[in-house]
Amino acid sequence: MKKGQAETAHGTLAYMESGGPESEKTGPAVLFIHGNSSCKEMFARQFDAPMAKRYRFIAFDLPGHGESSDAPDPALTYSIHGFADAAMALMEALKVERAVVMGWSLGGHVALEMLERWPGTIAAWITGTPPAGGADMVDGFLPTEEMGLTFKAEFTEEDARTQVRGGLGEGVEMEPWMLAAALRADGRFRPMLLQSAIEGRDGDGRKIAETAAAPLAVVSGGAEPYVNNAFLGRVGYRNLWDGKVHVLDGLGHSPFREAPEVFNPLFERFLDEVS
Repeated sequence: MKKGQAETAHGTLAYMESGGPESEKTGPAVLFIHGNSSCKEMFARQFDAPMAKRYRFIAFDLPGHGESSDAPDPALTYSIHGFADAAMALMEALKVERAVVMGWSLGGHVALEMLERWPGTIAAWITGTPPAGGADMVDGFLPTEEMGLTFKAEFTEEDARTQVRGGLGEGVEMEPWMLAAALRADGRFRPMLLQSAIEGRDGDGRKIAETAAAPLAVVSGGAEPYVNNAFLGRVGYRNLWDGKVHVLDGLGHSPFREAPEVFNPLFERFLDEVS
């Protein structure tokens, strides 16, 4: 695995790439985008899989997260569309012209923005993310007390533990670096995300899903604590991969971490088919 940094208008972005000889990589780049108050290391079980030698896997820390710097101009960056701008700036810095975009939770909303706005998007995959916008946002999520942390500016250690535990699923080990990532996140971004959504400055996820020509995979855990899986089936997707929403039995908000033996074969088939 190779690590690096890229200087952008959204700050210094830390990223990692899968290893292996470039001659072995037969598919396009794959960009992984993590969730709220998390970090790129959440995708380690995909980077450790054999498919990472066939594809150029890239994961990065969103501005204000992980090893990336805080945004130098929070108003420019701390929103769904601002995070998408940062992701596109990273692709430009790495000279990646085409990629599959995989987004988890908040990262899924960013992936939908890229599906609409970045011409290099071959296909997108969202997990733990309802493709919702405007009035649909309420219907797209399940009402839980933990959802209140999504937009809370300052985390206590208890808040951080609750955030991480909710994202992992039952029986998944909470590792120290996960808690450190939640506490490290620049809390200014959370209320700014909400304000941007209220003001309608981000793309409408449902409209994007219903109009985007490129393939979109929608994958959710059957025990998803935040996303309303019933809503996922009501969206009129234009090009839904496999012609259905994949609901993975018994898995929670981060099935790629919880059960890579289930997630990875499905993801690899998706990559092979869309590329």
